[in-house]
Amino acid sequence: MTLNFRAEGAPLSLDLSHLIVAGWTGRDADAIAHHIEELAALGVPAPSATPLYYRVAAQLLTQAPVLEAVGNETSGEVEPLIVAVEGRTYLGLASDHTDRALEAHSVALSKQVCAKPCASELWSWKSVSDHLEEIVLRSWIEEGGEWVPYQEGTLAAIRPLTDLIAGAGLADLADDGPVAMLCGTFGAKGGVRPATRFRMQMEDPRNGRAITHEYETRNLPEVA
Repeated sequence: MTLNFRAEGAPLSLDLSHLIVAGWTGRDADAIAHHIEELAALGVPAPSATPLYYRVAAQLLTQAPVLEAVGNETSGEVEPLIVAVEGRTYLGLASDHTDRALEAHSVALSKQVCAKPCASELWSWKSVSDHLEEIVLRSWIEEGGEWVPYQEGTLAAIRPLTDLIAGAGLADLADDGPVAMLCGTFGAKGGVRPATRFRMQMEDPRNGRAITHEYETRNLPEVA
């Protein structure tokens, strides 16, 4: 599946070879513990190590405005997106949409069963590399017909992206073709919960720009 991006104003079409979802990437040990406790309340077991790099099907990354998921226990998470292609690196915006019911049995499988929505705009690594920790990520969910703040934080709360790039072995994987990685998230205000509409934003205050993306989840019947 071809993804059509705009990278610093120029078109960039990619057929991904690899997609990775990095988890448990918080820089603050207390924040990691909080997120582990937050998910433990949903029955999710603690990770074997932090961070972890989950390999998922490359075709899961999507720019579609509607995501279809089985059941009503899925939810999004705003995350920075790293894209590496032909020696170039870009920063983008994505949601690690996850099946929370399945997550209680297997985090790896829960990552695999949901598409990962992403915005169509990318920033060059060179344009943000000297102020990555200033970049702000936010998300909102629709509840009761209104948009409610759901997550907010800066990349300073996530492990350095260069460390995650090295830990995932992105340079070697990129030898096979374009590769993308979602890089972790922040705790949810009011707790992790499903919503049929999800909005996210990545703001670069130094350069006065932002990337936004919004998608809807269509719940398919869970037939036994």
